[in-house]
Amino acid sequence: MNTRSPPAEAASNLRRRRGEAAEDLAVGYLNARGIPVLARNVRCKGGEIDIVCLDGPCLAMIEVRQRENAHFGGALASVTPAKQRKIIRTARHLMQTSAEYRGRLMRFDVIGVAGLPEGAHRISWVKDAFRSR
Repeated sequence: MNTRSPPAEAASNLRRRRGEAAEDLAVGYLNARGIPVLARNVRCKGGEIDIVCLDGPCLAMIEVRQRENAHFGGALASVTPAKQRKIIRTARHLMQTSAEYRGRLMRFDVIGVAGLPEGAHRISWVKDAFRSR
């Protein structure tokens, strides 16, 4: 049973579509730079990784964040410690369960998409944005 009101559901759908559009922009950005994307939306019980790509010898686990403006720190500042823990947990699960990825160097990146995906936007890629402990 869906307990959300129609306006709340519409807002959730809009956020999901914008998030997907931001991820598509990020994949296009990576592809234009010759960075092969290996997987998208990798999920486990503990969390999700938006994009897994190979940057040289390193697996980059990328969180994509989209914001219409830079209020409250913008897209890059929105990756909270709790979100980082979920991404790290998912990366560990991926490394343990996938022979393809096991034993590779790994880092955690953030790609921020500022502006509306339907209009002008700016993409910022922060490599090694945070580390696992």
